Amino acid sequence: MLTDPIADMLTRIRNAKAVQLPAVVVPYSTLKMAILKIMKEARFIEGFEKKGKKVRKHISVLLKYRTNGDCAITGLKRISKPGRRIYKKATEIHSVRQGTGMAIVSTPKGVMTDKEVRKAKVGGEIICEVW
Repeated sequence: MLTDPIADMLTRIRNAKAVQLPAVVVPYSTLKMAILKIMKEARFIEGFEKKGKKVRKHISVLLKYRTNGDCAITGLKRISKPGRRIYKKATEIHSVRQGTGMAIVSTPKGVMTDKEVRKAKVGGEIICEVW
């Protein structure tokens, strides 16, 4: 049993990136799907696909690499953890790495990026940062 499945997903992506694997498999959840959808829209990953049925569902994540072999994802950081939740107002959420990265925030209106949160003027729990 995992205490923090989001951190597990980020660690699996980080480890796959370190050894330049083309894809990584993570256990399925709707929150993970929402996070991966945002990462795909921001062009940090090539894509993802839900596979399996019932209890054995998992997500296959295709990592994106540039022509020189570097991964599109430079870093991943879990912000809000099960032991310490981090909530911020829309005015308190700032850009990540001078705009080269993004924060993924869980709001009452769904999972959004930091730019969408500031535009919608809604706060929430900061899940992670990607750059």
